[in-house]
Amino acid sequence: MASRRTKRPAGELGPADYETLAAWRFALRRFLAFSDDAAETVGLTQQQYLAMLIIKASREPVTIGLLAEQLLVKHHSAVGLVDRLVQLGLVRRDASKLDRRKVAIRFTARGARVFARLAAMQRGELRRIGPDLARFMDFFSRASDGKP
Repeated sequence: MASRRTKRPAGELGPADYETLAAWRFALRRFLAFSDDAAETVGLTQQQYLAMLIIKASREPVTIGLLAEQLLVKHHSAVGLVDRLVQLGLVRRDASKLDRRKVAIRFTARGARVFARLAAMQRGELRRIGPDLARFMDFFSRASDGKP
């Protein structure tokens, strides 16, 4: 008996592809909700945590411009975000020794402790959901015919 499966044009997604995409989006939204809740437990917004993550991850001094670029926000929005982090005692502005017009944003001791606590929570959740994320990445790295 001949198979009734119809061949889809190249690049067209099938039902299993859509199910996987929906499951992926759901997993991402669940992680972001976890991340929002975790940030809230230490008194931060998700955007404030992301700013702190950029500061921690950068190999160069983080300026307002770099922060705005990495967060995909306008310069004035990054200024307001840093102002709030300064008010919370989590970061400070240090004048550049090379260019007085620039300031580097750095953690305070309190900011480093708060960030470390939150980053550990994030890492724990990523370890928990890692196997699922790995399956999604494997699925997305393959073409629809199962070949890389």
